[in-house]
Amino acid sequence: MDNKTHFGFKTVDKDKKSNLVKDIFSNVATKYDLMNDLMSGTVHRHWKNEMVKEINFSRQDKFTKEKTCQIIDVAGGTGDIAFRMARKFTKLGIDSNIKVVDINQEMLEVGKERNLHKFGFNNLEFICNDGENLKFEDGYFDFYTIAFGIRNFTNIDKGLSEAKRVLKKGGKFVCLEFSKVNDYFLQKIYDCYSFKIIPKIGELVLNDRQSYQYLVESIRKFPDQENFANMIKNAGFEKVSYKNFSFGAAAIHIAYA
Repeated sequence: MDNKTHFGFKTVDKDKKSNLVKDIFSNVATKYDLMNDLMSGTVHRHWKNEMVKEINFSRQDKFTKEKTCQIIDVAGGTGDIAFRMARKFTKLGIDSNIKVVDINQEMLEVGKERNLHKFGFNNLEFICNDGENLKFEDGYFDFYTIAFGIRNFTNIDKGLSEAKRVLKKGGKFVCLEFSKVNDYFLQKIYDCYSFKIIPKIGELVLNDRQSYQYLVESIRKFPDQENFANMIKNAGFEKVSYKNFSFGAAAIHIAYA
C-alpha cells in the first residue's frame, strides 16, 4: 500500500493523485471563488482576512526599496490571498514581491485575469509549480502562505518540508485549512450540510457534483488540528500553534522556520 493514497474516500496510486486534483480544479476554476461564497455563506472571506492578519511585522523587519519582503502563496491560483496581502503591503508602504504558485494553470489564469482587470498589482508573479517540489532556492522567503490547498497534496509531509526549506530562518508559515468541528452536535449538522448540500450546489451551479463530493471527502480525510500541528513540528518548524474559526470548521496554523 506504500504506493497508494487517498483521493477523497477513494484509494488511488500516488502517482495519479496530482493529475486527478488538477482535473478537479480545472473544472471549477472559473467559478471557484463564487462557489466558496455560496458554500460558506461568505464566511471564508472572514477566515482569509484573519489569515492575512498573521502576515505581521516586527520592528526589525525594515522592508524598504533595498530590502523587499518575499512571500510565496502556494495553491493560491485565483489570487484570493495574494490580493489581500498586496493591498495590505501597499497600505503599509512595504515593498514586496508575491509569488502565487499553483499546480493548476487554469486557476492561475483566473488570478492573472482578476489582477489585470480589477486590481492591477505589479508585485505579483503567477507561477505554475508543484507545492511538493518548489523550484525556489533554500531560505528565500519571509512568509509562506497556503489556504485550503495542503490537504490536496499527495504527500503532505513533503509539502511541509518544502515550506520549511524555502523559508528564511525565522520565516513564518501560515496555513488556513478546513479542520474538525469541536462540538459533537454541530459536527453532525456540518456533516449533513457537507455531504447533502455542498455537492448539490456544485451540481446546480457548475453541473459538477463530483468535484464537490471530492471536496467534502478530502476535508474528512485531512488530519485534525492537533495531528496536523504535530506534522508541522515534525517538519522542523518551531513555535507551532493554531487558531480555530467557526467552532473548528477551519483553522489557521502558524509556525516559524
